[in-house]
Amino acid sequence: MPQKPVREIDGAVFDDLAGFYEDVSRKLVPGSFWGRNLDAFNDILRGGFGTPEGGFLLRWLNAERSKHQMGFPETVRYLERKVRTCHPQNVSYVTEDLARARRSEGHTLFDILVEIVRCHGPGGDEADDGVALDLA
Repeated sequence: MPQKPVREIDGAVFDDLAGFYEDVSRKLVPGSFWGRNLDAFNDILRGGFGTPEGGFLLRWLNAERSKHQMGFPETVRYLERKVRTCHPQNVSYVTEDLARARRSEGHTLFDILVEIVRCHGPGGDEADDGVALDLA
């Protein structure tokens, strides 16, 4: 069985979600326009944006650094921005997430990104996309 192509992102070159999106742009979908938000990142993993057909291995280098950099403080900053721009019906949900993040509870941005990727791999709801994750 042939091995899947490997695409790498490197947590040593970004400190926040904007930097993550920039690295994804350079490494996963160079030259492609995408929305640079969590939904658009999810779409990239489905394919059709230049990622390999049949899936790939996403190797996240320096993942421990990313886990720290995109922990609760960065999650709070993200949710503070999101609560100002989300649909009015979602304000209460985002506000609850923000309160939890301020208490260092719940999911961090790193956790959310990992969950998104794992959804597209073995055991995930969209496993047919064939994306595997290696936290290196």
